[in-house]
Amino acid sequence: MGCGRVGSTLAKDFQALGHSVAVIDQDREAFRRLGADFNGLTIAGVGFDRDTLLEAGIERADAFAAVSNGDNSNILAARVARETYGVASVVARIYDPARAEIYQRLGIPTVATVLWTTDQIMRRLLPQGSRSEWQDASGKVQLAEVPLHRDWFGKPVSLIEQHTSARVAFITRLGEGLIPNEHTVLQEGDVVHVMVEDKNLSATESSLALPPGGE
Repeated sequence: MGCGRVGSTLAKDFQALGHSVAVIDQDREAFRRLGADFNGLTIAGVGFDRDTLLEAGIERADAFAAVSNGDNSNILAARVARETYGVASVVARIYDPARAEIYQRLGIPTVATVLWTTDQIMRRLLPQGSRSEWQDASGKVQLAEVPLHRDWFGKPVSLIEQHTSARVAFITRLGEGLIPNEHTVLQEGDVVHVMVEDKNLSATESSLALPPGGE
């Protein structure tokens, strides 16, 4: 639902992957963003209206994305898709961070665009610190790339988890991703990505900016 920049890009990407796609938007002119190569369904209507959803094939849908420019419309459509038609995978884009957190707690997957965008911009304006790569809708947990003091190299990855409240999610080594185990030793040039609660990020950054042991 929604054929703006995000919706049209999603539709074209899913079609390129071989999926059948239906796009709903109130404005027929919006479908021009899909281009001449799009061969899915286009339905002009309100995305949470049941007749519109049925015309789009909601009863056969495996997934539903509500990405219009209205928070209320997105969350209502997502709930109808999940609760009325039993769509297995549903996600709603939410601009208001407070609403996103509430809906996330209700079990409705959301993408909180304002939180994610502002965090990404801040990390690029302040490159000395960690760089956030993903954040949950509540803004409380994030995946972050964190810089290490050079003395961490040659030490086991498990040492990071002993000295901080973060968990190492993966390492980028020589351009390739690596999921570490208890035997993995950090090598010079490794880029470390950790899962950490937002409230503990600063403390994690401070710990890893120092040699192991904090001296």
